[in-house]
Amino acid sequence: MKVVRSLLLGTAAGLIAVGGAQAADLPVKAKAVEYVKICSLYGAGFYYIPGTDTCIKLGGYLRAEVALNAGGNYSAQYNGVFAANNRLTNYYSMRARQDLNIDTRTATEYGVVRTYFDAVFSWTTGSYVGTGSATGATGYSATTAGTTNLNPTDGGISGGSLGVYYAFIQFAGFTMGKAVSQFDAPWINYPGNNFDQLVGGSGSTNGVAQFTYTADFGQGVTATISAQDQTQFFTTNIWNTAGMSTTGVLGGAYGSNDIGGTRSPDIVGTVRVEQAWGLFQASVAAHDNHAAYYGATETTGHPEDKWGWAVQLALSIKNIPTGAGDVINISGVYTEGASRYNFQSLAATSYSMFGSSNAAYQSIGFAGVSDAVFGPGGQLELTKTYGFRGAYTHNWSPYWNTALYGAWAAVSYSGTAKGLICGNAAFATLTGACNPDFNIGQVGVITRWTPVKNLTFSADFTYSHLDQKYSGVITTGALTGVAKPAATYELKDQDTYSLLLRAQRNW
Repeated sequence: MKVVRSLLLGTAAGLIAVGGAQAADLPVKAKAVEYVKICSLYGAGFYYIPGTDTCIKLGGYLRAEVALNAGGNYSAQYNGVFAANNRLTNYYSMRARQDLNIDTRTATEYGVVRTYFDAVFSWTTGSYVGTGSATGATGYSATTAGTTNLNPTDGGISGGSLGVYYAFIQFAGFTMGKAVSQFDAPWINYPGNNFDQLVGGSGSTNGVAQFTYTADFGQGVTATISAQDQTQFFTTNIWNTAGMSTTGVLGGAYGSNDIGGTRSPDIVGTVRVEQAWGLFQASVAAHDNHAAYYGATETTGHPEDKWGWAVQLALSIKNIPTGAGDVINISGVYTEGASRYNFQSLAATSYSMFGSSNAAYQSIGFAGVSDAVFGPGGQLELTKTYGFRGAYTHNWSPYWNTALYGAWAAVSYSGTAKGLICGNAAFATLTGACNPDFNIGQVGVITRWTPVKNLTFSADFTYSHLDQKYSGVITTGALTGVAKPAATYELKDQDTYSLLLRAQRNW
């Protein structure tokens, strides 16, 4: 028995020793995996960045579209080859676009610190663009050097373009960086449409550099003061009539654009009330007009700066009795020496549209938008504009909605400015009335179908009417940029229309 007991104890001791040795060879137990956690502080789609208290949200969309009878994506045939009404006119343009945005937020003792970045990657079909001959008899070929320019980085075989829409920091009521202008209504250029060139208000769809402070008084009431860059989006033309020519005038330019360097950003102030019933916003802006020189050098002198201004009222009405989710968005604006706050950043500031005529070779409607006009030795004559735009959106069902929208804007030149323009030799061949004032009206309808969440197909039709104030006929040399011959043209109003078909997947 003693022998058996000794054997059992020895075997147990050996097993314990072997077990200890094997345990020593095992790896140290790994730490628990830190999974991404949902952040519910700022709405759906936010997650905590692992190891931090910062929440992040990724978003964007992919879009495919074709614009028919349009001046690119997505505008109207207001000028250039697009509006020539000849065999050189481009009848369609296609685009594919990917948008990517990154939103980060961190709670601090000063409130939420937010950063926001939005970039787009686009590929747009090329257009046939070139220079016509003196007789207008020219062909544009994609392979003939000097007669066409297919954009090599966007409309080429591959490549494309990159755009940065927004890149800003928000902290303790301040917004610093590239963001939507504080002057804009919340719907920017789109009260109910996809059409880009709607007039009648401000719109910085692609963002504008700014330094802004917003005070929140509670109950949806806020007030904002902002200094924003004027050069990218909020300056049109300061025309020096010494540079006028007949061909330039018929292209919608009343002289050379004689803008000097920057002296001051635009100053913007806004008061907004946003509650369950909708929104009301009042915006004002001050804009410095700073011209260069009367002539080619500084010895020729220059006009003194003049400050322009703009005011806009915007109203959104929700929960209207026509249906759940239906909304009315409207705004009105008046400007003096700050025309971009009416003819927003994507709207045309020159119009040169050709049509048929029974009194001349063809007809033309032309007009131009400026902040100011001056002549040699004179002062800046500020340009006045006013306009409105709006839309009514009705939801037929959770899957279908339709919006009716429209806009109208008017441009009025002072008596002195009209004298400088109409008294120029550029109008020497005009037989009829000379008046650079004009109106532009737009009306459209868009229908959207959303068969599944975040996937929308839309069709947007827009009609535009240029109401110009000239009459009679004018004789000009060859308009080579649009292949029009030297001829006599009738001056009259013009119309155009366009259609955008779009598919968009948001994520």
